[in-house]
Amino acid sequence: MSKSHPSPLAGIRDVFVGTAVEVEHEEASSAIGYGLTLAKAAGAHLTIQSASWRLSGDDAWLGSFDGEGASLIDRRLDALARSIAEHSAGEAAQVGVICTTEAPSLPYPDIVNRLAMRARLHDLTVLDIGARTFDLDREMIEKALFHSGRPVIAVPPGHDAFAARRIVVAWDGSAQAARAVNDALPFLRAAEAVEIVSVGSEAEIQAMLPGAELAPHLARHGVAVSLNDLPEGESVADTLRAQAGLFRADMVVMGAYRHSPTREYFLGGVTRSFLRGSPAPLFLAR
Repeated sequence: MSKSHPSPLAGIRDVFVGTAVEVEHEEASSAIGYGLTLAKAAGAHLTIQSASWRLSGDDAWLGSFDGEGASLIDRRLDALARSIAEHSAGEAAQVGVICTTEAPSLPYPDIVNRLAMRARLHDLTVLDIGARTFDLDREMIEKALFHSGRPVIAVPPGHDAFAARRIVVAWDGSAQAARAVNDALPFLRAAEAVEIVSVGSEAEIQAMLPGAELAPHLARHGVAVSLNDLPEGESVADTLRAQAGLFRADMVVMGAYRHSPTREYFLGGVTRSFLRGSPAPLFLAR
């Protein structure tokens, strides 16, 4: 009798989704649908933090509210966040995913601090990329990345369902890129096609650890991998974004940097550019 092989995603046991309601007419969260379908595919537990941004108190300066007006908005936002949590739990139950929800009402920056602490207890965190009044999405992504020790999948609008058939790895030979590749291995092994993309002149690519040296490592892990070295063009971000579109990538894997003193890399210019407009969900790690 042949032995059954576990799913490549079997190592993902718990998925954390973080959302924050800051206006009454909140756009629907793509991260919730993505996280739910990812948890279903992996057979993982799902935790959803649907927080509301409490305006009363120190945050009242953000609008021309008196104490009573801010408290009224707080109650409405809290009710909306709880409704999102309850609806998500119901959808999870329908597809057989075990789901835990929480709906804290918190001032800024407690929302992002709590998110980072909770993210430490899960295999990965799924967050929205979206236009926010106070850029809260970007704050949540950066805080989770740099303070949780766990990878983040940042989901652009319209990507409500998990997919990872075709993946682009943005590779520059750095320790952060290597960490991202390692953390993303469950997805890379499950993919039908993975392309390692390095951007720069021939001399720049040879000066880094070339993708050609990464490819055998991934192949030993059962990853179907190809290589693509590209000239920078207008910018590294634009080149990577265009290639991800041409490759029809379901996911882009990146190492996360803070600003570099010599060149803007991930969570400098490249990742910030992707967070303003990505063709696919971003798997980020550092």
